[in-house]
Amino acid sequence: MAFCTLTKIENKKLTGKSFSMCSEHRTLTWTLLLLLLSGALGKEWDVKYPPVICAVKGSSVVIPCSFHYPYGLAVQNVMWAHERNNFYTGPFLSEINSMKSSKFEYVGDKHHNCSLKIHSVEHNDRGEYAFRFTTNTENGIWTGSEGTRLSIIDLKIKRSNGNRTTNEGDSVELTCLSSCSGLNRPSAFLWFKNGELITEEPSLRLSNVSSSSSGNYSCSLKSHKGTTSGVININVEYGPKNTTTSAGPSVEVDLRSSIIVNCSSDANPPVENYTWFRIHSDDIERVGNKSELYIIEVSNGDNGQYFCRATNKHGSQNSSFVTLKVKGYFSYSISISIIIAAAAAVTALLIALAVVTVFRKLNKEGTSAPEVECVEAIQVPLSVY
Repeated sequence: MAFCTLTKIENKKLTGKSFSMCSEHRTLTWTLLLLLLSGALGKEWDVKYPPVICAVKGSSVVIPCSFHYPYGLAVQNVMWAHERNNFYTGPFLSEINSMKSSKFEYVGDKHHNCSLKIHSVEHNDRGEYAFRFTTNTENGIWTGSEGTRLSIIDLKIKRSNGNRTTNEGDSVELTCLSSCSGLNRPSAFLWFKNGELITEEPSLRLSNVSSSSSGNYSCSLKSHKGTTSGVININVEYGPKNTTTSAGPSVEVDLRSSIIVNCSSDANPPVENYTWFRIHSDDIERVGNKSELYIIEVSNGDNGQYFCRATNKHGSQNSSFVTLKVKGYFSYSISISIIIAAAAAVTALLIALAVVTVFRKLNKEGTSAPEVECVEAIQVPLSVY
């Protein structure tokens, strides 16, 4: 036979607080049943309570109880004892008539209701409890020696994938358990992520999880927010994302100076390997295997495009390109070109001058000889006549 208890939020502690296993109406119904079943109107001595009571740590719980005694007697004292002490001799939880304290509160009467309320239950409150009462006769004392046993449980979260690694894109379902002896009683739960309320559902389903799904999750009963479960951590693993370098798309450095370029990436687990590459003459060469690319005494040969690659067990990602420009490289090239061009021009000029000189000399020699021969030819006839 199943038994129910009433628990109610208490705000005396920050851990507060509360758990309701049944409604107050059902608890009252149970108390009335105890009164009827115990023969409260008869003349027997007896105490009745459920054999087992279950409550959540931090909540307040009522142990329903009824008692009866021979007609004509009057009850003088009521008391409850815990199994740590003797049920017959005590010490008792409280022996005052009101039996009210910060921890234990007698919510019955001196007629037939002997219910006990325990506030903010802790694990050290578990165990067997028994009710004892005295009447106005010398031997009118009775103890319900077969007491009721109080069990204290914690709200727990069960995850659908057990302890397996949660990867990006997976789905995970979290279920809040509030059971005694493995009997799960359906309830309305509130779900929290990193202490912030996120939803109100019987269970929490996380579909297509991403890095933003990582965090600490807990649950509590809707009716009593103070009683929460322990936290369960969801750690979503994923490959490198947002892989970037500390330099912009283009960077200029002085010849024979030094430069450091950092590579960073978001990954879980963290990046295991960083690799730097340089694109040179349509070839890709590896130039580094750390997160930092360190170039000492930059030379003209260091010009080119660079990128880094971040890698973990889930994959790799490349950064965008960084173009490294060495200052003075182009002016040096231009100077060489100018010198070569100037030398070629001077050489051509010298050759041209040499050609012109030779041509003039040859031309001069070629024109003077015929004139002499012509004069001689003219003078000969004159000398004959």
